[in-house]
Amino acid sequence: MKIAILSRDSTLYSSVRLMAAATARGHQARVLDPTHCYMNITDMKPSIHYQGENLAEYDAVIPRIGASLTFFGTAVLRQFEVMNTFVLNNSDAITRSRDKLASSQLLARKGIDLPITAFAHNPDNIDDLISEVGGAPLVIKIVEGSQGIGVVLAETDNAARSVIQAFMGLNANIMVQEFVKEAAGSDIRCFVIGDKVVAAMKRQGADGEFRSNLHRGGSATAVKLTPQERAVAVRAAKVMGLNVCGVDLLRSNRGPLVMEVNSSPGLEGIEKTSGKDIASLMIEFIEKNASKNKSPV
Repeated sequence: MKIAILSRDSTLYSSVRLMAAATARGHQARVLDPTHCYMNITDMKPSIHYQGENLAEYDAVIPRIGASLTFFGTAVLRQFEVMNTFVLNNSDAITRSRDKLASSQLLARKGIDLPITAFAHNPDNIDDLISEVGGAPLVIKIVEGSQGIGVVLAETDNAARSVIQAFMGLNANIMVQEFVKEAAGSDIRCFVIGDKVVAAMKRQGADGEFRSNLHRGGSATAVKLTPQERAVAVRAAKVMGLNVCGVDLLRSNRGPLVMEVNSSPGLEGIEKTSGKDIASLMIEFIEKNASKNKSPV
């Protein structure tokens, strides 16, 4: 098969691993920077071009689209879908997952347990908003943030008021969320492919840091999931419509809570922590499904 990896950087760990895994399994793989793609949108002969080359012959596409490129990146991916090319995660699912508010609402609607979350644009009563999530300590998130950026822990109600007012002064859309103290600054990243959790790791925030993101200096260790945690992760992935994703869970006194579903999870941390060849498992999924359904929903 000819496999395109949509990524802005061919030297990133995930891009390199996917290239190597595809090549090792006998496929032709290539990293394409989506910002260099341009499209002919027509019902007669839709096409995608890359630096003058027509990309009509690809059998599958692995989207590795960064959050800052969601709009154009998913447009490129959508064009591959129009051309009936198999995509590992489709454009609608990626767009859905990038909207923290919409994805939280969808997960909650489908009965997935989440931390208590409130959303507002310009509430008349900030104290009421704070009380909705049980008061301080609480977490305040910018809806458009990623990798822990734009996430603040307010330890008192006064601090929460100040942060909320500051974000509102910047016209930022924010979510206010309960702080799950018993998680102790850690979360569980579950790597889901198809209908299985293929690997998991526990991420622990650095000393004095409540955010567990590895980009924020957190550490990772292997972890054994409970059957309930596995079931919740797989169900969250299905609800979001993603074939491959990272589902982030908090271990709370009332069971696993879904924090986020990441449509383009990095491979470096999970492969090195689990010792599993996740890249090859992704290629195997493409091999099994590309011929059955070239554009999964």
